[in-house]
Amino acid sequence: MRKALETRESSHTLNALRDPIHEWAVILAGGDGTRLRELSYKISGDHRPKQFCEFFGGKSLLAHTRDRLQPVFRDEKTFYVLNRAHQMYYSRELSDVAPSQKLIQPANRGTAPAIALAVLEILQRDPDATIALFPSDHHYLESSIFRATVDRALRLAKQDDDRVLIVGAPATYPEVEYGWIQPGGTVTQHLPNSVQYVTRFWEKPGLADARRLQKSGCLWNTFVTIGSGGAFLKLLAATVPHLLAAIGGRFSATALEQIYLEIEPIDFSRDVLSLVPERLLVLRDGPSGWTDFGSPERAMDVLEALATVFS
Repeated sequence: MRKALETRESSHTLNALRDPIHEWAVILAGGDGTRLRELSYKISGDHRPKQFCEFFGGKSLLAHTRDRLQPVFRDEKTFYVLNRAHQMYYSRELSDVAPSQKLIQPANRGTAPAIALAVLEILQRDPDATIALFPSDHHYLESSIFRATVDRALRLAKQDDDRVLIVGAPATYPEVEYGWIQPGGTVTQHLPNSVQYVTRFWEKPGLADARRLQKSGCLWNTFVTIGSGGAFLKLLAATVPHLLAAIGGRFSATALEQIYLEIEPIDFSRDVLSLVPERLLVLRDGPSGWTDFGSPERAMDVLEALATVFS
C-alpha cells in the first residue's frame, strides 16, 4: 500500500485520478440534534433539528454544507440521508433536489444504518462508485482548504479498495467530547495532508487522556470518511454484517420500515470504525478551522467568533 501510493504520487499521476462521474457525496442529515434543541429553539422558534436551523449567514447548517460541497461534487451525485420525522423541514429545504437523491429513513437509528443504506443504494446505481460521507452540522473557517483535503482524499481512495480514509483535524486543545484518532506509521508525507495508518480510536476521552492525546499528535475525528464502495462494504461486513444483510435484503419501503423497527441504534464511529483500525487510513486536514455544532458550548464559540469577524 505504502509503495503504491508513493509511486503514484512521485510520478505525478494523481491529477488523472479524479472521475466525477463515479464520485458520490452523502450528506447525513437525519439526526435529531437533541443537545442543541434549546439553542435551536431560541433561534428558530421551534424544535427543529440543528441541521435545519439558521445559526448564521441566513442559511441552515445543511445549506452551508451543500454550498461547501457543491464545487467538488455534481449535484446529481449528492445524496441526502434524512429522517421521515423531519419532513416538514427537509421538504422545503431540499425542494430543488430530486426525490431519487433523498433517502428517507423511517426513524433515527444512528449513523451506521444511515451509512449502510446510502452505500448500498449508491452501489446499486454505480458499482464503481467512490463514496464520501459528510455530517451536516460542521463549520469551517476556510472551506477552500477543506475542499482541497476532500479533493486529495478522492484521488487517494481510488488506489486502495481495502481501506477507507478518515479526515483527521489537528487538535488545538484537549476536547473531551470529540472522538480522537491515534495515528500510526506514515504512508505518504505530503504536507499539509499526510496519510497515516490508524492505531486506535478514542471516543470522548477524559481530560487527562485528551491532554496526552493532543501532546502526542493525535487528531480529532471529523467523521468525514471517503473510500471506494467496495472498501465501505468490507468495513460494514467486518463489523455489522447483520445490518448489511438486513438493509441489503430490503425490497420495498414496507420492508425498510420493519427493519428499522427491529434494529437497535448503531453508531458508525463506535461500532464500526473503532473495531477495525487496520482497515482505515487517516488523512490530515489542512488548517481549515474545522469544528462541529455538537454541543451548545462549541456552537456559541463559533457564533461569537463569527460575530467578531463581521462586527
